[in-house]
Amino acid sequence: MDKKNLKKLLRDDAGLSTVEYVIILILIAVVGITAWRQFGNAVVGKITSGSNQIQGLGP
Repeated sequence: MDKKNLKKLLRDDAGLSTVEYVIILILIAVVGITAWRQFGNAVVGKITSGSNQIQGLGP
C-alpha cells in the first residue's frame, strides 16, 4: 500500500456514523439494563417486606 492510498484510507469517514450509532445503542442498553435491575431489586424488597409483615400477623 503506497502513501497515497494510505492517506485516502485515513480520510475516509463513510462508516463513522454507523459506529457512533452502535456506541449509542450500547450505552442505551447498559442504562436500560441497569434501570431494570434497580426496578427488580425494588420489587423484590417490597415483596419481602410485605411477606414479613403478613407472617408477623400470624398466631
